[in-house]
Amino acid sequence: MAATAIDSAILGNLFSTEAMRAVFSDERRTARYLEVEAALARVQGRLGLIPEAAADEIERNCRIERIDLQRLARQTEQAGSPVIGLVQQLVGLCRDGLGQYCHWGATTQDVTDTATILQVREGLALVEADLTALSAALADLARRHRDTPVAGRSNLQQAVPVTFGYKMAGILAAVERHRRRLEELRPRVLVGEFAGAAGTLASLPQGGLEAQALLMAELGLGQPDIAWHTLRDGIAETGCFLGLVGGTLGKLATDVKLMMQTEVAEVFEPFAPGRGSSSTMPQKRNPVSCIYIHAAVAAARPQVAALLEAMVAEHERSAGPWQIEWVALPVIFCLTAGALAQARFLVSGLEVDAGRMRANLAVTHGLIVSEAVMMGLAPHLGREQAHHLVYDLCRRAIAEERPLVDLLAENAEIVRHVDRPGLERLCDPARYLGLAGRMVDRVLARL
Repeated sequence: MAATAIDSAILGNLFSTEAMRAVFSDERRTARYLEVEAALARVQGRLGLIPEAAADEIERNCRIERIDLQRLARQTEQAGSPVIGLVQQLVGLCRDGLGQYCHWGATTQDVTDTATILQVREGLALVEADLTALSAALADLARRHRDTPVAGRSNLQQAVPVTFGYKMAGILAAVERHRRRLEELRPRVLVGEFAGAAGTLASLPQGGLEAQALLMAELGLGQPDIAWHTLRDGIAETGCFLGLVGGTLGKLATDVKLMMQTEVAEVFEPFAPGRGSSSTMPQKRNPVSCIYIHAAVAAARPQVAALLEAMVAEHERSAGPWQIEWVALPVIFCLTAGALAQARFLVSGLEVDAGRMRANLAVTHGLIVSEAVMMGLAPHLGREQAHHLVYDLCRRAIAEERPLVDLLAENAEIVRHVDRPGLERLCDPARYLGLAGRMVDRVLARL
């Protein structure tokens, strides 16, 4: 019976995805343990560290369908680690006592850590695919709306005009940085573990490092220079990376849901019948994806902190901090996957109302371009004088509820230098977009 939103048959696909849940499922995790044990036996048989017949027999039994998962649960409760019970079952499955060579020279944490890294590799591949798709959707929006004017906002108030393409290109640039981070962290993180009780491979003084190298080659992982049983920066870095991805997704969701407000109404999540509806207010169109992105990344963030706590481990093998990862890492991956899925849906079908954006630029009757007016008058009046004059006229425009351009045109000092048509050009938000378009082009050019 599912007890969390991640695993819920009802809520699960709002907060996570089937694919990521599968990566961290009991079945997949146990299969990864078996993959490690089979590879270890295979390379040790090849090196002559165990009999080849034993290696073949162990590998033959390292199949998930041969493992009694209910029994494994009972064994885990008793022993405190699923690998111990798994090895016990493997030993019992092997014929002629050949199972005694199972897990040769390894310790429980070697198998657990290496299996975890295999899960991390699979999980990161799913994250990469989502980031790639999200990047493409953001690039499409940035390209199509390169020159679509929209109010830039500071402290939740209109600041100066930008373009919607510029807003999307900013998110796109962050997503691209995450893709580069992922590429950079893989060599550091995707490193396996085979080091024995205290990390020195003391049980295999001859052939231990050779077995380690071959094992990692078999699994497609990096070989560690030294044991990392209690040096957990790789796992923590993975969690921090996912936390950064979540932060960017949360920023995207925040902007979209603010722009979906009735009084703003500049963008909308993709429409589907009944999506975002209210049980009592038929007119509502709630920001469903934004809501679940926000919830997922907020719930994941404390788990990232938990992984940092797990780094504070004692001596060569820890008592407690390591198990924090068992709880936190799958949760972070699953929640991040859910947020990415919602973000992909959101961006790929985002409805953009360019007309409403232009209308909102006009609600202040020109105040949004007061900086443009000030800079336009500065060469004639000096910057300080221009600032004070425009500041006073902005206050009057607000108090009298009049367009700024009318007050500017009535000022004798101003019209000596700039005529009415010139003032109207200065007060056109579409003419004060700065270098937004060129910045969009630069982000797109890097894809």
